[in-house]
Amino acid sequence: MPASTTITIRLATEVKARLEQLALDTRRSRSFLAAEAVRDYLDREQAIIAGVKRGLADVADGRLVSHDAAMGELVDAIKSVAPDGGP
Repeated sequence: MPASTTITIRLATEVKARLEQLALDTRRSRSFLAAEAVRDYLDREQAIIAGVKRGLADVADGRLVSHDAAMGELVDAIKSVAPDGGP
């Protein structure tokens, strides 16, 4: 079993009740569900931060596309899927 540690968090009463109901419905412990939720949140937030950092590095290195060029590519992509320009 992987190493683990314990933390204490404050939850709104409604959030705790929802967590308890989910634990009952899924036959999982509140601790397991909370740990999964924190892990998923961290994965998502860290991916966003990594993307922002990549974008900032692109800007610093001059890897940019003008608005007009980006919009042109977008319009071309839409036309390739819907040649009449509609859905």
